[in-house]
Amino acid sequence: MDERERHDKGMTVRRAVLGDAHVDRTQTRKNTFNAEFQELITRYAWGEIWTRPGLPRHTRSLITVAMMVALNRTDEFKLHVRAAFNNGVTKDEIKEVILQCAIYAGVPAANTAFHLAEEVFAQMEQSSSR
Repeated sequence: MDERERHDKGMTVRRAVLGDAHVDRTQTRKNTFNAEFQELITRYAWGEIWTRPGLPRHTRSLITVAMMVALNRTDEFKLHVRAAFNNGVTKDEIKEVILQCAIYAGVPAANTAFHLAEEVFAQMEQSSSR
């Protein structure tokens, strides 16, 4: 697969997982400083890894949520909690992932993740009721 094809496949998956609105915002904010980074993550995170057949997107979402808890990446955690629903992940599965993280990544990280997840769920419910 050439770089253009990898980018195109990556953009397709990125949009499917994160949603058009988010991806459009990242593309609108793309400039000479961050353009290469945006291209890199589209080609490699989304076009190389998320397109691999070894794991379904559902599983990749759960793994990503867990890693964001463990690494204390709050903005990315919220983004990927929201995105996980596009891959069929449920609230109960997110809860189980956070509980698992409490043991392996620490109670403070899980505590923060529970608060952030509840915030995301509330925002999603508010958006869907409009």
